[in-house]
Amino acid sequence: MTLAQQLPLAAGGAGEHRTLIVTLFAVFVAATLGITVRAGRQTKGAEDFYAGGRQFSGFQNGLAISGDYMSAASFLGIAGAIALFGYDGFLYSIGFLVAWLVALLLVAEPLRNSGRFTMGDVLAYRMRQRPVRTAAGTSTIVVSIFYLLAQMAGAGALVTLLLGITSEAGKILVVVLVGIVMILYVGIGGMKGTTWVQMVKAVLLIAGTLLITFLVALKFHFDLSALLGAAAENSGKGSAFLEPGLKYGATATSKIDFISLGLALVLGTAGLPHILIRFYTVPTAKAARTSVNWAIGIIGVFYLMTIALGFGAAALIKPATITASNKAGNTAAPLLAQEIGGGAGSTGGAILLAVISAVAFATILAVVAGLTLASSSSFAHDLYVNVLRKGQATEEEEVAAARWATVGIGAVAIVLGVFARGLNVAGLVALAFAVAASANLPTLLYSLFWKRFTTQGALWSIYGGLLSSVLLVLFSPVVSGKETSMFPTADFAFFPLENPGLISIPLGFALGWLGSLLSREEPDAAKYAELEVRSLTGTGAH
Repeated sequence: MTLAQQLPLAAGGAGEHRTLIVTLFAVFVAATLGITVRAGRQTKGAEDFYAGGRQFSGFQNGLAISGDYMSAASFLGIAGAIALFGYDGFLYSIGFLVAWLVALLLVAEPLRNSGRFTMGDVLAYRMRQRPVRTAAGTSTIVVSIFYLLAQMAGAGALVTLLLGITSEAGKILVVVLVGIVMILYVGIGGMKGTTWVQMVKAVLLIAGTLLITFLVALKFHFDLSALLGAAAENSGKGSAFLEPGLKYGATATSKIDFISLGLALVLGTAGLPHILIRFYTVPTAKAARTSVNWAIGIIGVFYLMTIALGFGAAALIKPATITASNKAGNTAAPLLAQEIGGGAGSTGGAILLAVISAVAFATILAVVAGLTLASSSSFAHDLYVNVLRKGQATEEEEVAAARWATVGIGAVAIVLGVFARGLNVAGLVALAFAVAASANLPTLLYSLFWKRFTTQGALWSIYGGLLSSVLLVLFSPVVSGKETSMFPTADFAFFPLENPGLISIPLGFALGWLGSLLSREEPDAAKYAELEVRSLTGTGAH
């Protein structure tokens, strides 16, 4: 049974329901494009394009960070994981939330004080500019494109299924249109436009999730025990549904795999490029700390509400119905909205389905805009200005290069998104987190806190973490060897874990340490002292 058969779009009055969803999509896209165009008129130079003029308050930036962080994987994926795997699915929510403590305690303030626009600014401060910026730019673009690819694939799947599009040409057109809107957001509005879109999206997502949470709680008379009991009974797993081990406890390999995934999620967040650049949009270090505190609060509230989304779907919808529409359970939240609104074919169900679908689409658009901005900024600022032009480009040339990079990266994302429509999105997201934790985070921490760190250590850490994580995922069950793999008919997987974090993250740290010890280059003690003072106090920042 397909999702189109599950949803009211395929039932009587499909035209009316389709019109409702298309109208909501169109209203959101038109409204946010209007915001973007207005912000674009205020974008005058590189600081406006990359950092929004550093004019956003701690609360505004915290709202934008939460909008950037809560992606389709969070909204759709976690709800589905809980609906299918109960307790083990909810562990994703815990991992995503705890990750912010690492960002707050280790990265937010020092990064804002030490850099200007990109992660490469921090890494190149006391090392050789060209090789380090090349490595940082390469890593940023690779992480962003894999994360971007997952969002593009998710957008294509969501929109084509909800609109009842069955032709391959129609599905390709949806991916292309999503990519074009993404390019417009970033190319026209820069950081200002992207930030406002992310704030709007965060408000919509919290409001939509709060509405479903309230309706689920009302359905079970605000009794959490009744909700969990109904979910366990309806799941067919009984009490095991509410206990650890349903997904990750069957074998020793699955237990190790969970540790690997948790390590990547917790450490990867502090190395995600589209999250890191958000710290440059605030005027002071205090505002950077405030923005992370707000983000933790907003994201924490959202992930608590995933209990209602996931367990509500498990209690009210049969697992076979969820997996029939999507094997990974990614449609659990829309199906729950339909069910709690009155069921398939009802007007209430159609309205709630349309609202939640529009919120999911808003989520995807905001995240792809942030990812595109991060990768285009790194290309223009690190690679074009500081490597190719050796720092001699004007601000106008730099912003123009960033806008052209947006078009180029958007085009790559569209092409890959077309081919990735049927691929395992979770594997792509896991790869992005693993690369960020393996390549970006070790280099950032060593640069900020280790006096002996050298250029060779930075290059070994970035390229070693990047290559090891990519290669291990390539030869893992994510790509081949299982029915849920990217290539289910092939089997060239020799690495047993689905996430490489347990191997590639320690390797990234080890290579940075070893490369520095074996380097003939003498670290610049004066530069490190200057960086240390700047990162801790903000003196001389920007």
